[in-house]
Amino acid sequence: MGIPTENYENGGQIIMWKEGTIGVPKKGGGYTVVHYWAKVYKKKSRYGIDGGRISKAMLKIKGKVVYNYDRGLDIPTQNEAAETALAILMYEYN
Repeated sequence: MGIPTENYENGGQIIMWKEGTIGVPKKGGGYTVVHYWAKVYKKKSRYGIDGGRISKAMLKIKGKVVYNYDRGLDIPTQNEAAETALAILMYEYN
């Protein structure tokens, strides 16, 4: 996914792309690796998740999309690891 990770100006508002990896602990030990990309605005928006600052977000596990939000829900969380990773992103950025 060719997403810029730097900040840039767009109509006077800073748009910030965040990209990273979250290790979600497994019940039997080890971690599930969840890669994420999120477009996070400085201010909350009606287009954001729950009216928050994240207007776009994608989560992948082993290359498979397990959650996608693009100014509206496209793919709901597909498993518990995706739910946990989304909760972490919401806490951190929304």
